[in-house]
Amino acid sequence: MRNFLLVVITLLVSVVLMACGGDASNSTNTENEQNNSTDTKISDTENKKLEKLSIGFVPSRDPEEIITATEPLKELLTKELATLGYEVGEVEITVGTNYEAVGEALSAGTTDIGLIPGGTYVLYDDGAEVILTATRAGLSNDSDNPTDWNQNEPTESTANQAISYRALLIAGPSEKGQAIAEKVNNGEEITFEDLDELNWNVMSSSSPAGYIYPALWLQENFDKTITDLSKVVQADSYGNAFARLAAEQTDVLVTYADARRDYEETWTTEYNREASVWEETDVIGVMPAIYNDTISVSKNSDIMDEDLKSALQQAFINIGNSEEGKEVIAIYSHEGYQIAKDSDYDNERAAQEIVQQLGN
Repeated sequence: MRNFLLVVITLLVSVVLMACGGDASNSTNTENEQNNSTDTKISDTENKKLEKLSIGFVPSRDPEEIITATEPLKELLTKELATLGYEVGEVEITVGTNYEAVGEALSAGTTDIGLIPGGTYVLYDDGAEVILTATRAGLSNDSDNPTDWNQNEPTESTANQAISYRALLIAGPSEKGQAIAEKVNNGEEITFEDLDELNWNVMSSSSPAGYIYPALWLQENFDKTITDLSKVVQADSYGNAFARLAAEQTDVLVTYADARRDYEETWTTEYNREASVWEETDVIGVMPAIYNDTISVSKNSDIMDEDLKSALQQAFINIGNSEEGKEVIAIYSHEGYQIAKDSDYDNERAAQEIVQQLGN
């Protein structure tokens, strides 16, 4: 009996020792797996290196002003992307000679990122992809009636964020400009003949506020378009357009709704007008709401992929949420960004198609 008990005890001890050995082995294997997992995570979080990231801006303001205002964006974007897995050697910022130049650069892949209006985006969406829509401060005026804008001056920003904006037809201080403004403010109907007597200042044909929506407005109200006007000049920037209006070289211009706020100081300093821009200009036409500017990326850039697009979306959203970032993007009246999709700009495509039909 004693011998039998000794055998049983010996067997039990052996089993326990084997179990302990198995646990030790499993523990070692688990530690090895954890170490391998840690190694993988370290490898995955190593920043990808980008030699250069190029950004193109449209010349909706004076190019030198844009270059100066956006200089801090280089460091801000570099820092944000570093936290999102990208080490950027250089951020290059350029301003296109016109809106189309930035669209063409995106299509060609010579520019990686473009801050462009919706109208420019849809013209070049074969080579560009929208990733963000800008948000702006809402304005104290949003009526379809131009006299409401003129009676509620100056136009001011509000705390509400908006993803669309208005385009306005603004009459300047010239004799003809003031005559048609008086007619509108008196509640009189204006005719196409009235408008055809004026010297117009427009932007390039892909500019929503400076061409596309004004063309639609003319078509809807007078069954005419910009090409039917007798006296039209194209400006290379809104600064240039306001300078011509102030110098009374043109009678009216088409622009985005808060443009006079942007050029309020310049009107009396650089443009040498004695009275304010609010006293000397009047709204004579209001266009339908336009979806805000885009941040678009090139489909043909050598460095652009899904991971980088996602990182850029987050980086620009973070920049728009920071005080320093808001100062930079204020050059375009942007106050932040939200994720965008291509279908957001389907109405813009419809507008483009109508304009193209009108031009044929």
